[in-house]
Amino acid sequence: MILAFAPRRGARLLVASQPLLQLVRSTLLCISTFIYMTALHYVPLTTAAAISFTGPFIVTALSPALLGERVGGVRWLAVAAGFLGALVVIRPGFGDVNSAAFLVFGSALASALYQILTRKLAAHDRAETSITYIALAGFVLTSIPLPFVWVTPASALHLLLFVGLGVFGGFGHYFLVRAFELAPAPFISPFNYGQLIGAALLSFVVFGQFPDVWVWTGSLIIVGSGLFMLYWERRNKTRRKATT
Repeated sequence: MILAFAPRRGARLLVASQPLLQLVRSTLLCISTFIYMTALHYVPLTTAAAISFTGPFIVTALSPALLGERVGGVRWLAVAAGFLGALVVIRPGFGDVNSAAFLVFGSALASALYQILTRKLAAHDRAETSITYIALAGFVLTSIPLPFVWVTPASALHLLLFVGLGVFGGFGHYFLVRAFELAPAPFISPFNYGQLIGAALLSFVVFGQFPDVWVWTGSLIIVGSGLFMLYWERRNKTRRKATT
């Protein structure tokens, strides 16, 4: 991030309206990523991706307390349906479901808090600054345990995968922050569900794992609830504009 943005912005790259809040936000994303990657050792990629989409519902549930936003009955129903879809994916108490799937809920909670802080800071700090804080916080936090857990990459392919993870992950977050600067959240959010299709394809092609009917059913409930919530918000905004 520094190589990409510092030549153009210089020291101003690290100038933030609320540096402490930026650090807390960045730490939350690092925690969310760490928990998610830990869960991937035990649960299929598509299952983890489906559960992670409960993040927007957690954001909605926390909005009254943290953002002062009003959440109506219809939105609460959509939130409940989204969590129901996640339970269908996990099916606690039924079948061979790894309890590590619940780790993804912890990751989704940390991610939801990160999104709320992103929404708070997006109006004050540039996307380049926000994404650089993420990179710096991640670098510091992961460097602390590094001497104790370091494993040398086994091959050039592994090294290339690590580099790719950094490049695609870093710029993926940058594009997301930039998108929220340029367009309303209801327009952008539906595109996030495309990740579920990508996760299913990669899970099958790379790992030979194909989602079962319960994962697909739960995923459809989660996606349907999210899209309905976005539709309802857009409909309400259109009504308010018409009355004014």
